Amino acid sequence: MENKQLNSKEQRQVLIRLMSYTKPHKKQMIFAFLLLVLATIGDVIGPIFVKIFIDDYVAPAVFPFDELFLLGSIYFFIIVANGFLMYFQSVQFQVIALKIIQQLRVDVFSKVQKLGMRFFDQTPGGGIVSRVTNDTEAIKEMFVSVLAIFLQSGLFIIGTFIAMFYLDVKLALLCLLFLPVLFWIIKSYRQFSSQFYQTLREKLSQLNTKLNESLQGMAIVQMFRQEERMKKEFGKINDEHFQAGLKNIKIDGLLLRPAVDLVYIFGIIIVLSFFGVTSMNTSIEIGVLFAFVHYLNRFFEPVNQAMQQLSFFQQAIVSASRVFQLLDEKELAPSQEESPAAKITSGRVEFRNVSFSYDGKTDVLKNISFTAEPGETIALVGHTGSGKSSIVNLLMRFYEFDRGDIYIDGQSIKTFPIQEIRKKMGLVLQDPFLFYGTIKDNIRLYNEQISDDQIRDAARFVQAHSFIEKLPNGYNYHVTERGSTFSTGQRQLITFARTIAINPKILILDEATANIDTETEELIQEALVRMRKGRTTIAIAHRLSTIQDADQIIVLHKGEIVERGTHQQLLSKKGLYYKMYLLQNGLSENMVDAVKE
Repeated sequence: MENKQLNSKEQRQVLIRLMSYTKPHKKQMIFAFLLLVLATIGDVIGPIFVKIFIDDYVAPAVFPFDELFLLGSIYFFIIVANGFLMYFQSVQFQVIALKIIQQLRVDVFSKVQKLGMRFFDQTPGGGIVSRVTNDTEAIKEMFVSVLAIFLQSGLFIIGTFIAMFYLDVKLALLCLLFLPVLFWIIKSYRQFSSQFYQTLREKLSQLNTKLNESLQGMAIVQMFRQEERMKKEFGKINDEHFQAGLKNIKIDGLLLRPAVDLVYIFGIIIVLSFFGVTSMNTSIEIGVLFAFVHYLNRFFEPVNQAMQQLSFFQQAIVSASRVFQLLDEKELAPSQEESPAAKITSGRVEFRNVSFSYDGKTDVLKNISFTAEPGETIALVGHTGSGKSSIVNLLMRFYEFDRGDIYIDGQSIKTFPIQEIRKKMGLVLQDPFLFYGTIKDNIRLYNEQISDDQIRDAARFVQAHSFIEKLPNGYNYHVTERGSTFSTGQRQLITFARTIAINPKILILDEATANIDTETEELIQEALVRMRKGRTTIAIAHRLSTIQDADQIIVLHKGEIVERGTHQQLLSKKGLYYKMYLLQNGLSENMVDAVKE
């Protein structure tokens, strides 16, 4: 997913889309806004009471107790009420922000679950994690503080100018000249900071990607002494992140408070000069002067606050654009033309002239046709890159094929609900994956329809029960991340049990014994024989010794089927399979002939 600098129009579109997340919280937003309006009114009218006190009581030296007590009581009430109003509106905005980010994260995570494998082939995992966590956290700041500050600042600026016009129309008009200058500062800041924040978020995403890669491959990093290289690569990205952050700091330091303070100083000079010139001809009210200077200060303070929040605003807009880019990703998993009545009953599989390309240019599968009858075992063999895994990927509907069709029990695979396919197909990968939790959780995978007895029966069926029972707490034994405390063979047996627990009609084995020690392999081979009985099995094999009893062996080369038959038939043909058999077993042709006899 490419990241580019957002122009003003794109930023507005992102903001509008972001604000659409407030619709479910409309009532809470209106309530928070009303609290903010009341607090702003209190802030605006406070100086008017001070002006009345100075001009009507202090200047003429008149101090009637009852009137001053009432004036003071009202002013005190306004201050106390403002404190409560600001607290409650702040809490209200915080709650709304957390609910919005909660929903946004659920939307992003749900979208990731629906994306096709092509997307994950092209996108680093760390970058996806960064969008779901860091970017959504940056968006939260906009709803938590930026939105409230912007609304409050806008209301306060409007209220301040109303009060200024009430006090002196000419001076208020003069102060309006500062607005174009402030708008120019804001526009300049947004223009430059957008670019820097885009770089900053991208570098943070790259940092997460590099960190994720290092942690996932730590054994390889240490084995091949790549620590220094990884440190340098991480340091390079970290330095680029630092430089982008430094540019942000510089532009913040130039165009935020210093620039606004400079305009504020000019404003004070103009106000004082105006009153100074006016005082030469007529008397001026000290209360009006105080109120005007106070309002000018209170006018620039929310501007300063809003400018300070522009930093968070720009981060939120950039982060939101990255999140929405993920939400708009069109590389979805293959869609189904679902027929609710479509059910997998016997498990007959037929590939009919199927062709497929990952990039849309080069076919990795070319006119693949074969049939696997119920209960048969079809083995796929061939050199690396021949297309074995691609056939399995298409059968599991991880990718959409380009031409031809795949039929299950005489119906196109595209007509089955995806849940029916997942329920009736069992997949065992070469690299077994266990989730954080218990062994019971890993076999059941939170399918409450699978009882504890069925879990134990599945484990016994695949020869896993004996070693599980020896563990502390047995089936409740705690599994660490990816099952690192188990041997590869033990992890594989647990994944076998997971597959058997759903009782699939079609079994897919992706070289399930490739990384297993000899002793465990005997258990696994026995488990595989039991698993295959009564099920249509499609097995990818690198070691030919593991599939000699297959009903049909399909030999692939550069995406095409070049040979097919039983083990003995293929040896008799003395083609590619024959050569692979010689190579793997280190036999001569005479020795192979002797074995056949």
